[in-house]
Order: sequence, then structure tokens, then C-alpha cells
Amino acid sequence: QVLVVESGGGSVQAGASLRLSCSVSGLSIIDYAMGWFRQAPDSQREFVSSITFSGGTTEYAASVKGRFTISKDDARNTVYLQMSSLKPEDTARYYCAVHGGRGSFDSPALYNYWGQGTQVTVSS
Repeated sequence: QVLVVESGGGSVQAGASLRLSCSVSGLSIIDYAMGWFRQAPDSQREFVSSITFSGGTTEYAASVKGRFTISKDDARNTVYLQMSSLKPEDTARYYCAVHGGRGSFDSPALYNYWGQGTQVTVSS
């Protein structure tokens, strides 16, 4: 059974930083690309960032590029999302997911396993 658990969310002021963690069990992340998505109320789930199984290639949504950094620790089977210079528009529930192995990294439909998410709230 694959289990994906996000943590690290919280309520912060604009300009602050947070680091989200995504702990995976039941599979090894060295074999899979991983992604972060977010969903605000009454909005569709949107791509935030991804990292290939090797960790050699990362992708970011234009809205977070330069502010967010994705990384992974294979030994801990954990993926991180370092978020800096947070803005109120970053407020959302953040989800971590395991890529299915084929296709682009920015489509939620191509991810097989999801966590329950962690809430990030940024106030101005």
C-alpha cells in the first residue's frame, strides 16, 4: 500500500517562508517522478513543481518560479518544497503526488498516488 503524507503547512505573513515535506511509503521515490500541486477554494488543482526520479530535472509553474524550490532525499523517501517570499495568492491546500511514469509532469491526471494535503495560508 502506497501512502503519501504531506506536512509543514501553516499560517504565515506575506514574505515569510515555509518548507513542506512529503513522506512516501510503499514505494521508492528513486523510481518515480514526484510533483506538488495546490488547490484553492473553488479552483482547480494546479501544478506547482515536479522533480524527476533522478532529481536531475525540476519544473515550476511560472507563478512560483524563483520563489519555490523542490528537492528530494532518497534516503528518507521524502520530497520537499521550500517556499519563500510567500504571497497571499499562494494560499491553498498543497498536495504531493507520485507520477505514473508516462507523460507530462504538470497534469494531475498523470499522477497515481496522492496525499491528503497540507494547508498553507498567507496573509497580507
